Amino acid sequence: MPDNPRRPVPAHRLPPSARTALTWCAVAGLTLVLWAALGAGPEPAHGQPPGSLRLAGWPRLVVAALLALPLRWARSRPLPVLAAVVLGFLAVTTSHARIEQAWPLVLAADALVALVAATRPRHVAAVAATATLVGQEAVWQRELWASGGAPRLLAVGMLALTALIALLVLLAWVAGTMVRQRRDHAAVLREHAATQAAAAERLRIARELHDVVAHGIGVIAIQAGAAGRVIGSRPDAARDALAAIETTSRDTLKGLRQLLGGLRATEVAEPAGLTGLAGVDRLAETTTAAGVRVEVRWRGRNRPLPSTVDHSAFRIIQEAVTNVVRHAGTDHCRVLIDHRGEELCVEVLDSGGGRAAGAGESGYGIAGMRERVALLGGQFSAGPRPEGGFRVTARLPLLEAAR
Repeated sequence: MPDNPRRPVPAHRLPPSARTALTWCAVAGLTLVLWAALGAGPEPAHGQPPGSLRLAGWPRLVVAALLALPLRWARSRPLPVLAAVVLGFLAVTTSHARIEQAWPLVLAADALVALVAATRPRHVAAVAATATLVGQEAVWQRELWASGGAPRLLAVGMLALTALIALLVLLAWVAGTMVRQRRDHAAVLREHAATQAAAAERLRIARELHDVVAHGIGVIAIQAGAAGRVIGSRPDAARDALAAIETTSRDTLKGLRQLLGGLRATEVAEPAGLTGLAGVDRLAETTTAAGVRVEVRWRGRNRPLPSTVDHSAFRIIQEAVTNVVRHAGTDHCRVLIDHRGEELCVEVLDSGGGRAAGAGESGYGIAGMRERVALLGGQFSAGPRPEGGFRVTARLPLLEAAR
């Protein structure tokens, strides 16, 4: 995963004013803790050089404030702030301050190591953590050597404190790295979800275009062929065919306008105004005019349906009837719409040659119907009937779609 050299710390839940206030609170808190720590060193013995930095109240407060002030820019510039804190730590400890007087700067530097690891490239964070560890250990080892030489350096308790300093830096680096990895993983998931949403929307648009156009164009093609065959011998029949072409083309154009209008909307929901089961009778009339009589049967109590079920059921019937017109080679088909307790069942039967199976499976019609049913958690089947012809059945659960 590529590194991002300038990645700000996410703070989505706090407004800028709150973040600024918290930053100044951290500066003030570190100032007060440093002020107290710098004044807590032991008094030097009589005749010995001072072993700790002893300052009066106001000078000590000024020194503490200057050491804590860089935290103001920690979020936007963590690396320079870390360098300033480490240099301040080195400056204080070389001015006769003992390391226990500067312990707040040790913890502040460790916290900044975590911040750098969370917001900067891995190699930059590793270098920053190493430099911080070297600076802290150098001060600690120098103090141990000055107070007792090698025996004090190798004392069990001092070795444990040496390991503790290194462990704190390591834990800070690991914690920051984990935050960075979790954020990178979340970004990848968001990108993947956006890609999937875009692909699903493209499939939905393609399915809608296919449903809107395929039926109309199929009917228009059949009527145009019929008009061409009888235009010389039966002008009245030719006029009827041309009138059916006009009606079908207008309906198709209306459907396209509704679809495009929905695509221009800000939300990606189903476009308003798309036909539901209320348009089945109109579909049957158009198909009958094209030469295939559609018999529509209703079962159960007709009641309002979820919009997704209503629209998908109509599109499935439309696509199945279109396949009958284009491929079945018959002049009759039957549509059954069964309102059951917790599901809607639609079925389209014909007694043709069954060629719709091969035609549909090799194209997008059957696949599109199957996708619609799968999205609603239903069951779909399509195939030749044993007694001849073709059957398309879809069972759409109402409770699943209503969630």
